[in-house]
Parts: sequence; structure tokens; C-alpha cells
Amino acid sequence: MLYPVYALLFADAGLSTSQISTLFVIWSVVSFVFEVPSGALADAWSRRGLYAIGEILTAAGYALWLIWPAFPGFALGFMLWGLGGALSSGTLEALVYDQVGDAYAKVMGRASTAGILAMTAATLLATPAFAAGGYRLVGIASIATVTLGGLLALRLPDSRGTHEEADDHNEGSYLLLLRAGLRESIKNRRIILALAVAALLPGFSALDEYLPLLAREKGAPTVAVPLLFALTALAMAAGSALAGRFAAPVSAVAAVLLAAGALVPHLAGMVAISAAFGLLQFGMIRAETRLQAEITGPARSTVLSVSGFAAEAFAVTLYAWFALPLSLTALFALAAAPLLLTAALELAATRGRSR
Repeated sequence: MLYPVYALLFADAGLSTSQISTLFVIWSVVSFVFEVPSGALADAWSRRGLYAIGEILTAAGYALWLIWPAFPGFALGFMLWGLGGALSSGTLEALVYDQVGDAYAKVMGRASTAGILAMTAATLLATPAFAAGGYRLVGIASIATVTLGGLLALRLPDSRGTHEEADDHNEGSYLLLLRAGLRESIKNRRIILALAVAALLPGFSALDEYLPLLAREKGAPTVAVPLLFALTALAMAAGSALAGRFAAPVSAVAAVLLAAGALVPHLAGMVAISAAFGLLQFGMIRAETRLQAEITGPARSTVLSVSGFAAEAFAVTLYAWFALPLSLTALFALAAAPLLLTAALELAATRGRSR
């Protein structure tokens, strides 16, 4: 529930726009620094345990915002959130793949669908919750939810690679696993292609930060923006659900819909853009599944963390792109060009996997 209002929490505490931007930078830097090292730690120690710790740290970050509602408290909270996110990134995915194998796309598709619908419900519930108890109630609900997720993870079977693979790497030595994961990330053309697509497609999801502004540019009143967000969320939920049933390269279609929806000078264009996001969600799960299938060594979490790091870097590039002095319509339409290039990589990765 904090997601739609935490920026308002900072502003109401007296922070300026530049201070809020500084908080986002702190968050990103911490995530970048710990992304890959934490993946190797998950491989060497315990994927289940590290994921649970990551969720607890994120919840602690939220708690700091409520306890110390000032710039230092917000900054420390973002540091904890950034570290917690880095510990969780790639860790749960590796843990799930170890347990379900070829059913990964089906399981993660269902999980993503449930997650998106839950986030939509939480966003809608944030308004009455805030009216009833302000930031404190919204914050406590968010802390409880994230903490519960971490504790539930402790009920999952643990993993850190097969025993044979661990033995080959000095019983899971951290530094050896870190090097093994980095080497595996570039060991052949197939895994490089799979990793590139698995990083680029999630990076494009950064575009959703600008959907409210695009909707307003197309004439949507402020009260209608949450409904348009809900439409996009439902499309993404559908994409997740279908990802476990079908396997097809869809990025090219997503690129066409993104450009077409941006260029339509009417709110109807947002329907095409929502469909594009649904296809992106479908493609993200399929791309992650291809990458998982290419990983053969014990450093699965490390390789997935490399993908996560690259996705964050690409998202930052998109943020810089949207700082250019162009209309949102033009920026969205032109963003379809790199998505088409990603579609070409996706097709090459799909063909490489089928051989």
C-alpha cells in the first residue's frame, strides 16, 4: 500500500524534489553495488535464507520511514530496501527453478499473475486505508505483508546448487561461485543472447513510470488515471497467466503496439499500450525461463543477478532518455525502436535454443 503514496510521505515531511530524487539515487546505487555479490552469496550459502533476510530488510526500511520521518531516516530506509531487493533479486527465481525445473514458466506465470493482481488490489485499498489511518496504517500494512512474505519463504525447500556441482567448486566457496557465475554468463553465444533478452525486456517495464503523464497528455482527467493503470495491470496479469501455456517471441508485436498506441492522439491509444505491456510481461517470463534452462552450473543465482543488474542499468538509460526535450508521444514511439532490436535478439535466442 505504500507504493502509490510514499513519494507523498517524503513531500509531506518537508523534502524538496531534489532531495526525493537523491533518495532514488541512493536506492539505485545500493541495489547496483550489491546485486551480483548477493547472487553469489545465495549460491554459496542459502537461497531460501537470503531471500527471507532480503524481505525482512525491506520491511525494516519501511519501518524506518515511519519511525524517523526525515531525510536521514528516509535515506537509511532506502539503503535497507536497496540491500533487501539485491538479496532477493534472482534468489527466489533460482530457488523455484531448482524445485520445479521445466514447469518454471507455468509456476512463475501463475505467481506473477497473483502478484500483479495483489498489487492492483493494494493500490486500490491504499485510498481507504490512508483515509482511516494515514501513513502509519498504510506503512504498518506494508511492513506486515513484506515480513509475512519473508517468513513464508522459510517454508520452502532450500537449495544452493547440486552436491556434485558444489564439490567441483570447493564446496560452494563464495569467491569461486562468484567467478563461476560471471564466467557462465558469457560462456557461449546462446547464454549471452538469453541473458541479454532477459535483461532488456524487464528494463522496458520502466516505461510504466510515465504512463500517467502520457495518459494526461492524451486528455485523461486525473481521476481516470488509476483506471487506466488498472487496465495495464490486468493486461500484464493476462500476459503472466499465458506465459505458462504458450511459448512465442512477442517483442516485435509489443513494439508495434507501443508505437501505435503512443501515436494515436486519443485515449484509445492507451488500450494498445496496455496490450503492449501485457506482451512484455509474457516475454519477460519466457525470457527468464530460457535463461534458466541455459544455466548448468551451481551459480544460478549469480547469473540471474547479472541479468538483474543489466536490467537496472537499462532502466536507468530509459530514465535518461525520457529527460530529453521531446513530447511524451515522441519518446514512447521512439522507444519502440530498441524494443524491435530486442525482438531480433529474442528471435535469435529462441532459434538457438531450438537447435
